[in-house]
Amino acid sequence: MSVRVTLNCQVKPDQFQALLPFLEHNLPNVRGFKGNLQVSVLYDEKNDEMLLDEEWLTVESHRAYLNFINNNGVLEKLSSFLSAPPDIKYFNKIEV
Repeated sequence: MSVRVTLNCQVKPDQFQALLPFLEHNLPNVRGFKGNLQVSVLYDEKNDEMLLDEEWLTVESHRAYLNFINNNGVLEKLSSFLSAPPDIKYFNKIEV
């Protein structure tokens, strides 16, 4: 069973166009990280709100990725485009 991870990000005004090349460069690294199954980016232009919708094998694999990007500076660079830290939530998929 996999885990759905959402990262709700408030993008600074007028920063989304600058954020796009950063995402294009870094999303292949996320998708290739051990335990990642998929990543989608959703954007609400009216509210400058971005949602990263990710699927991971486990919560631990996502946390390992967060630790990795914290240590290599990618998380700090992503944060420079945001007005607050991402709101990260973990969801277990329920079959109904």
